[in-house]
Amino acid sequence: MNLFTDFEVRIKNALEQIDIVKEKRSELDFGRIGVEPPRDASHGDVATNAAMVLSKPLGTNPRALAEIIIAKLREDADVAEVSVAGPGFINIRLSVGYWQRLLAMMISEGEKFGRSTLGAGQKVNVEYVSANPTGPMHVGHCRGAVVGDALANLLGFAGYDVTKEYYINDAGSQIDVLARSVFLRYREALGEQVGDIPAGLYPGDYLVPVGEALAREFGTKLRGMPEDQWLPIIKERAIDAMMAMIRADLDALNVHHDIFFSERTLHANGAALIRTAINDLTFKGYVYKGALPPPKGQLPEDWEDREQTLFRSTEVGDDIDRPLIKSDGSYTYFAADVAYFKNKFDRGFNEMIYILGADHGGYVKRLEAVARSISDGQAKLTVLLCQLVKLFRNGEPVKMSKRSGDFVTLRDVVDEVGRDSVRFMMLYRKSSEPLDFDFAKVTEQSKDNPVFYVQYAHARCMSVFRQAKEAFPDLDIASLDLANAVVGAISDPAELQLIAKIAEFPRIVEAAAQSQEPHRIAFYLYDLASSFHGHWNKGKDLPELRFVNDKNRELSIARLGLVYAVASVLKSGLGITGTAAPDEMR
Repeated sequence: MNLFTDFEVRIKNALEQIDIVKEKRSELDFGRIGVEPPRDASHGDVATNAAMVLSKPLGTNPRALAEIIIAKLREDADVAEVSVAGPGFINIRLSVGYWQRLLAMMISEGEKFGRSTLGAGQKVNVEYVSANPTGPMHVGHCRGAVVGDALANLLGFAGYDVTKEYYINDAGSQIDVLARSVFLRYREALGEQVGDIPAGLYPGDYLVPVGEALAREFGTKLRGMPEDQWLPIIKERAIDAMMAMIRADLDALNVHHDIFFSERTLHANGAALIRTAINDLTFKGYVYKGALPPPKGQLPEDWEDREQTLFRSTEVGDDIDRPLIKSDGSYTYFAADVAYFKNKFDRGFNEMIYILGADHGGYVKRLEAVARSISDGQAKLTVLLCQLVKLFRNGEPVKMSKRSGDFVTLRDVVDEVGRDSVRFMMLYRKSSEPLDFDFAKVTEQSKDNPVFYVQYAHARCMSVFRQAKEAFPDLDIASLDLANAVVGAISDPAELQLIAKIAEFPRIVEAAAQSQEPHRIAFYLYDLASSFHGHWNKGKDLPELRFVNDKNRELSIARLGLVYAVASVLKSGLGITGTAAPDEMR
């Protein structure tokens, strides 16, 4: 149950009983009424702007209207205190009995608590990573992989039908460069001295095993072939080898896609899917023959100073029209983007999310234009840009990776600090902001290391159950009815504050899903962990607040329910981030 949704309903029901509201009900917009935690927790448990948003259409003063609303809310048995603040905000403090019943419900739901029906089963396609299959993934891909995967997990938790997709860019000129780079390593595997890798080819050592595999499979056969014969053979093997490497890198990061979509699919059968997409745009009047003026700044690869087949994308929100077919009859890279979007739309996705690197900012408007034109405005497309990650070790920039040749690989980072540290820290800043990742800081065991602090909270919860078993050897924890044990037993203000923090989880989930900001989950988990650790520390000085009291079995069992609720939310939240919830930490 969402506490804030519950009280939004109660407040609106109270409003419906007020005479001045009933008189003008048809003129009032209840949709603007919000219920949320007060900015200052000392003011209450929930706050509403109802008087602020309704006073003007009702022709009354906000504070005067607030007093009328307050009088009605005092009739609710679950309202302990209610007051007006500032220009007309209403602050509500809930009764102890409400918190006790809410905790019982949290315990009953366990790890289901916080799950939402917000998405109502709507299909959503989240495409992320989509790195060119030309080498190992680098740390820039890492952030997009984590953000995309966590967002997909979050949307699934919020009730959407999510498909995780990876678009394999395996049809561009970079694949020819890859094949020629591999051919050089193949010759090297046959014993040739190839010397320094020529400029323009991929220099990384990761291609050495690919060349060796080709030598084992073909011997010297490929070396005697002309390029137009060996190139397609090596391209196929190289793409397979690179995708195997990429999948292994993603697996190390606990990222698993449902679909790997090959760009070559779009170009198969005479590029049938691309032709169909362009024909669709032509039928709708979005395609014409013309020439584009040179854009300001650096010229893009698909610009030509001659007549081309163009997409009239400026009619659907883009800055300039986009080439679809070059003057020589070949399709532009953008034409494949159009076909790919249509393919997704035809697969039944009305909402599509693209997770791209910060250097793809120029793609946003053109992709949005494609969505509007292909779907006639029926599909929602969102592009989320992930800013750069800078790597440090004790404050000093990290050198490049020898294995890759010119960048730090994702696997380098995961192997050094572990995937949990990588995943959580990649989410511990909004993805639209740059991220500094310090190897030393993400491995220290302190409050300043968020992933340790949150995981330690879960491990501490599990240790409470072990302590309870030691205190009460006959206690069968697995069969305890903790939900019934808490009613009437949990009443200390510090315990109620901890329940209030747990109760925020459903609201955080829905807000994060609606804003498509998975970092909100990481921030919330840190806050919950801080509340739990804080309550634990109080127990050191005040034995009566300890979770396990060997002199009071009934109270101890009730407090185990509170700990179980904390642990359940920590585990659910860590699951959304793709991070483990350990039972022990040393």
